[in-house]
Formats: sequence, structure tokens, C-alpha cells
Amino acid sequence: MKYSCKTLCQTAAVLGVSLASIYAGQVQAADSGPIKIGLIADLTGNAALSGRHKVNGAKLAVEQVNAHGGVSGRKLQLVVEDDRGSNQAGVSAYQKLASDTEIKVIIGSIRSTIVKATLPYITRYKIPTMIGGTNPGLTHEGNQWVFRFRPNDDYASKVMAKYSTNQMHAKKVAILYDTDAFGSAGNRLLQKALKADGAKVVSDQGYTTGTKDYTSYLTNIKSSGADTLETYMTDSEDEGQMLKQFSRMGLNMKFIGSASTATAVTIQLAGNAANGKYAVTGFVNSGNEAAKQFSAAYKKKYNDDADLYSAWVYDAVNVVAKVIGKDGNSTQKIQQGLRHDVKGYHGVIGVYDFDKKGDGLHGLNVVKIENGQVKVVKYVNFAKQQ
Repeated sequence: MKYSCKTLCQTAAVLGVSLASIYAGQVQAADSGPIKIGLIADLTGNAALSGRHKVNGAKLAVEQVNAHGGVSGRKLQLVVEDDRGSNQAGVSAYQKLASDTEIKVIIGSIRSTIVKATLPYITRYKIPTMIGGTNPGLTHEGNQWVFRFRPNDDYASKVMAKYSTNQMHAKKVAILYDTDAFGSAGNRLLQKALKADGAKVVSDQGYTTGTKDYTSYLTNIKSSGADTLETYMTDSEDEGQMLKQFSRMGLNMKFIGSASTATAVTIQLAGNAANGKYAVTGFVNSGNEAAKQFSAAYKKKYNDDADLYSAWVYDAVNVVAKVIGKDGNSTQKIQQGLRHDVKGYHGVIGVYDFDKKGDGLHGLNVVKIENGQVKVVKYVNFAKQQ
């Protein structure tokens, strides 16, 4: 709690102590209290299942850090606000967290459209903000307070296109994408990459988030003569619904999708319809030793499979804890620490090396879903190509 100078002076006079001693007491209390981390998540709305994974991943990281003594002897405390899966609520949630002067860092949305809506407020408040949205533009607009904890879609679209054309032998491709910021940007990048790799896009259809019936889209895709369907779907809840309808319609074309295809939520909702599908994603439960340990701990605690929604925030909490422990708990020190000190950090998604734009990861996996499990087919490292 903060007090006015007038209140402090009155208190000092009553107690017969110096004003300096009261200030010292306030600083000591602030330095010994919990370190607050703000978190925006879909607690309600269309993507609440995914939001639950996000909160659980962050909670697990906080509990583990605190169990090992916290950061410089101080416990981490998670402060969560609901973005309800909408831009307006996302902005309100960000503003509420940013108005708490004890919160020096915020974990933002995984949804590019919500991140885009909050960018002006991130600039205004100057609070280091970790994001999971993969639209390349989110970190390419010069905002020095934004840090991405997933591979951006410039990487994903290139890997998807190249794998589908070279290994899956796609010639005629249909694209189904969400018309939000994530899906629209991904669609443009994917079309460009497919053209460069010699494939023809014979159907390109956009839908709105929360669509329940994909019959008309899938009918058009079937009649287009496409041999491969490639998707850029934002919500796993939508992808699971679409895959069930894809299966019921008896479509047997090849399939590869963006990261939402390979999430625990999609696999849970789609059931057998998810099997045999390919995707590109940063996180795989067995992708590296850190991922294996995280997935085992997550399963033990929540009796559920970890996925990218829980993984990137788990990494974000741990990276922030490391930076605060080394550089301090001011917004400026956290920002500088993220930008300059996080080099070669082995997280559950991959190895973090933040570049000047704020992108931390530069590689991702091609995966296949088999018997409800995500299996790595290959890993593509763009860091070696830069």
C-alpha cells in the first residue's frame, strides 16, 4: 500500500520517529513481500479449456519456484485476470493488471488478435509483457516491451509448406483459417510459402472464431479437388470440432495444421479424428528433457496432459524468475534482462535466445498424432539458418 507524503508526516509526528525511518520501513516491506506476476487468460468464453491449461502451467511454475526458496528469498505470486477470449476484455484485463504498481511483469495472451489490441497499452505502461501470439508483426513493430515465448508464424508457415510439398507430396492445397489476426497472417504467409515450394492453392476459406458447423467449408474443400488440407485455426476448441466433422464426412485427404492441431484440447475433443494428422508446433511432451520433466509434473498434479498452452507460460514464469534473480525486480531491469541476458536458456519448448525484436525461439517441430499422442517427426532449427 502507498501513502501520501502528508499521511507519512502525520504518522511520523505521532510516533515520534523520523520520516526517513518510515520510508525505510516501506522499502523494506516492499522488498520482502511477494513478487507479483500478472497473467491474462481465457477463464471463460469459447477457449476456456485452453485457458485452464494456461493457468495451470503458470501455477505449476510458481509453485516449483517457491518450493525452492522463491527468488532472492521472496515468493512469487500469480495475479490472474480473465480476457474472456475477446479484445475488449483482454485490454481491460491488461489495464487492471498494469494499474497494480506491485506488478512489474505481465504474461499476456496467446491470441494474436488480443495481443495486437493490447500493444498500445503495453507501450503506455512500459511493463515487460510475455506473449504467446505468433503473428510476426507483434514483435516486429519496434515495441521494446514485448517478448514472444513461441516460434513466430514466419517459421511455422515455411515449415508447414515445405514439409507438405516435399514429404507429403502436396500439389493442390486447400487452406482453412481463422479470420482473426493470427489466422489471417498465417494464411498470407502460408500461401506465399506454398507458392514458393511449387504447390497450388485451390481453396482458401476463412471462418470466424467460435464457428460450430464447418460443413459448408469442408464441402467446398472436397469439391475443390484438393489433395491436402492445411489449417491455421486459432482455438483448439474450434479445431477439435472441425476435425470431427472432417472425419464424419469421410474426407481422406492429407492434413497438416498449425500448432492448435497438436494440443491436448484438440486431441481430447476430436478423439480418433485427430489420429494421422500432422502439425507444426513448438512444444512436444517428449521433445527434450525439460519437456519430459514438466509433462510428468503436470500430469501428476492435474491428471491431464500438458500442451503448448501450459508450456509457454511455464517457460515464461521460469525465465522471468531467472531474470529477476539476476537483475532485479524493476520493469526496466526485467526488460533489459530479458533482452540481453537470456541466451541459451533450455526451456520446455526449446532453447531461448531473445533477438532484438523480442523473439525468443527460432525452431519448431513437425509432429504426427498417433493413438492420441503427439510424436515428433523432425525438428527444424532456423537459428542455424540466420
